[in-house]
Amino acid sequence: MGRNGPGRTGSGHSKRASFRLSLSGGIDLMSSVFHRLNGQPSTYDKKALYKMGRTLGAGTYGIVREAEGPNGKVAIKIILKKNVKGNEEMVYDELRLLQQLNHPHIVAFRDWFESRDKYYIVTQLATGGELFDRICEYGRFTERDASRVIQQVLTAVAYLHSNNIVHRDLKPENLLYLTSAPDSPLVLADFGIAKMLGSPTDVLMTMAGSFGYAAPEVMLKTGHGTKVDLWSLGVITYTLLCGYSPFRSEVLQDLVDECANGRVIFHERYWKDVSKDAKVFIAALLQPDPAKRPSSAQALEYRWLRGETATDHDILPELKSFIAKARLRRGIELVKLANRIEALRMRDDDPDGGDMPASTGLAAMEGVTAAGTNPPGSSGSSGSGSGSASGQPRLAGAASAARTAIFREVVLAKVREKKAEQEAEAGRASGMGRQEERR
Repeated sequence: MGRNGPGRTGSGHSKRASFRLSLSGGIDLMSSVFHRLNGQPSTYDKKALYKMGRTLGAGTYGIVREAEGPNGKVAIKIILKKNVKGNEEMVYDELRLLQQLNHPHIVAFRDWFESRDKYYIVTQLATGGELFDRICEYGRFTERDASRVIQQVLTAVAYLHSNNIVHRDLKPENLLYLTSAPDSPLVLADFGIAKMLGSPTDVLMTMAGSFGYAAPEVMLKTGHGTKVDLWSLGVITYTLLCGYSPFRSEVLQDLVDECANGRVIFHERYWKDVSKDAKVFIAALLQPDPAKRPSSAQALEYRWLRGETATDHDILPELKSFIAKARLRRGIELVKLANRIEALRMRDDDPDGGDMPASTGLAAMEGVTAAGTNPPGSSGSSGSGSGSASGQPRLAGAASAARTAIFREVVLAKVREKKAEQEAEAGRASGMGRQEERR
């Protein structure tokens, strides 16, 4: 009986499990056939594997949302096909490019699928926050720390360039920490306007990049290649070490003239405690003539990146002023983000598909929170942003709360900016006082 009882029980379990697998397979097959009959592409079946969560951001072509997948949380970029009609190749380029990348400091590709009206690109989810937001959490951030950060970014850029890929949109917002752990690696994200070159000497003519970080050859439309990424990294490095940009014109033509002139000033008041090697590295990257600018491989050889001569001077007080201003801009960006999400919702051919958030204001707050700033009054939770089952009243309330939070965030960001400036000024005065005492 001891042998036969378990034997019969095992056989029963096996049959039930087999039946469940057969039933599950049958349901999946029926679902797949149903999707085909409704004109959905074959890859659309993958969508059932992901449960959409909070909004991470939005652009001209689509929205980025957090999602729970078969192997944990991921980021899904959802692109409306009608928004790229006639330019579908840009989506295929991004997919081809992402699939061939494999580097510890580049956000990893996970999957892709499409529906009748959308493309979905699934990537690794970076949860540790943007570079400058993370730095602001530190009690101290030195030139030596900055050297290590830039070295990580440059290794990723050199990897891209070795594969004839130019990122074209290097900026602090695209430098993310993978996790919240203190030793988390930094990863390079957002390859939406990256290009794969046929050869290292290929020249691109299209305008690309972000205001303040684009190289002069991009703005002058004289043709550009991989070295535009070195210019952008030079701007980031300069800003990281002193808390302000090397080029501060707010009008495009003035900025073009300023960058083309290429006169980089290291103001004594802010740069006196920064090493000479750091200034040599920055000056090389901010060379207006790309032919005289080092390649990424050459830049990696600069002594400053080895940290041997980088000082332990704390640059956090200066950086806090820059970060406060960035948060002020982010408060304003919150309004723009809400408008972009609303425009995408209006153009969505499948509003009931769960891809676009039901509450525009709440989704915009989630996007800013995901970038590293919790707007006042927000919980910072990673909910779906889809509202309650009871329907519209809660959504209306959330939208109203979002508008209030937007206003408060702008005002408080301005207050933080002034406070950071006062703290930086006090820190400089204290430092000067100590120098006088030593004399």
